[in-house]
Amino acid sequence: MNNTPLFFAPVFQERIWGGNRLREQFGYDIPSERTGECWAISAHPNGQTTVINGPFQGKMLGELWNDHPELFGHFPADRFPLLTKILDANADLSVQVHPSDEYARTYEHGELGKTECWYIIDCKEGAELIYGHHAKTKEELRQMMEEGQWHELLRKIPIRPGDFFYVPSGTVHALCEGTLVLETQQSSDTTYRMYDYDRVDEEGNKRELHLDKALDVVTVPHVDVYYEPRVIQTTGAKITTFVQNEYFTVQKWDIEHEWVVEQTDRFLLVSVLEGKGDLCTAQETYPLKKGDHFLIPYSFDCFTIQGQLQCIVSSPPRENNVFSIHMTTKVR
Repeated sequence: MNNTPLFFAPVFQERIWGGNRLREQFGYDIPSERTGECWAISAHPNGQTTVINGPFQGKMLGELWNDHPELFGHFPADRFPLLTKILDANADLSVQVHPSDEYARTYEHGELGKTECWYIIDCKEGAELIYGHHAKTKEELRQMMEEGQWHELLRKIPIRPGDFFYVPSGTVHALCEGTLVLETQQSSDTTYRMYDYDRVDEEGNKRELHLDKALDVVTVPHVDVYYEPRVIQTTGAKITTFVQNEYFTVQKWDIEHEWVVEQTDRFLLVSVLEGKGDLCTAQETYPLKKGDHFLIPYSFDCFTIQGQLQCIVSSPPRENNVFSIHMTTKVR
């Protein structure tokens, strides 16, 4: 039985819209000034993270999933289900939409669909993001896309640090310039790009669009998904549950001094966004700092976090999940 938290070395992805805030905010050794994504905890083939401590040091997360299912409570899935990222939107991301599990399984060689959510770590004053569209039918949507009526079509929403957005598959969306986000998502890398502002890369080429597939999967008319965060103040911590559904549970832990955590999930993915402290088990103490990402295996019954820290924590779906989101067609 392994009673060691698994800390990971992030994998960095360069993007046309990336910048250098992953270095400025978290001290990461990024590959370039166009680093857009930190894949913090990932078993996806396009960017697997590697354990940097303990008896499994040097092992990739996907290897552990296949070879040591006891670490994950023998979670009933054919692949590690979640992916944690930090995104630096130094410029606007492309407008895109993601497929459902069923569509991706059929048309993307067995890939998972992509439902995700965003926690806004930081953003510039007056920042916005794109969430949804104004078309009433797919015919109207197609016509507005073909005529380039993007300003009239897309819904922009003002944001500020600490905001949380749930982005189910089928939702038209895009992060905009000046935004730093922690993203929790299904373990998928399938994105259908609808509009890319006619940008070109360093070779003068435009990026590929996926208009037919996007029209296949987009939700029309747009449906806003509201969440009702639940806040619990415990001794030593404030716990905010943003969403709990069939894909994941996502929480924010604001540790104020010391908090004893009783492990009730198959496993936990933890990202430290602010502060420093220690994770204490009965056997050992592990220092924690801003920018750390680690997994708490199934074997942990109880552990303590000491210090002043802010963490985003995700876990796979539980049986008999309690849903904490409500769907509505009202505009924000």
